[in-house]
Amino acid sequence: MPHPSAIADALAEVGPRLKRLRNERNVTLAELSEATGISKSTLSRLESGQRRPSLELLLPISHAHQVPLDELVGAPEVGDPRVRLTPRRVNGNTVLPLTRQPGPIQSYKMVLPAARRVPDLCTHEGYEWLYVLSGRLRLVLADHDLVLGPGEVAEFDTRLPHWFGTTGEGPVEVLSLFGRQGERLHIRARPRPRQEPAS
Repeated sequence: MPHPSAIADALAEVGPRLKRLRNERNVTLAELSEATGISKSTLSRLESGQRRPSLELLLPISHAHQVPLDELVGAPEVGDPRVRLTPRRVNGNTVLPLTRQPGPIQSYKMVLPAARRVPDLCTHEGYEWLYVLSGRLRLVLADHDLVLGPGEVAEFDTRLPHWFGTTGEGPVEVLSLFGRQGERLHIRARPRPRQEPAS
């Protein structure tokens, strides 16, 4: 059985560990509060050590960060590197969340069945980026009706009327990046080295 002082030391490390994990993932207290339902003030006191950690607090945080509970309390690692993702069914599509923490940008892999459907356009806050992995994706965006093949990309403001699905010829696999508040994907590229003029 662990010595009482060892337990106290482990509990004292929980707050700094939670803050370090949140900062490493660039998640604000407000974003974590929204994802867990725990108030910002309680999260702040927990991170500073002014609030004693409990299962009621740690379980939602563990779920939001998609990390095992023992990682939050400093238990030894078991050495299993596998990430276990749980697919969901949404409107007949298979959606696999790839993002493992709350934040402004969320990523998904979607598998759309081959069934041909009548486009049902919708609008909502956000910005979406789609990359077709396989199959042929039909994208209806305002007045545009497009078909994208493997390797093609589309990005759009989701306040525009939009819908996407298959052409009916076969299933489609898509990677999606979605920013709820309209965040756009930023790509940073290393500048080309300057070529010296020929002498």
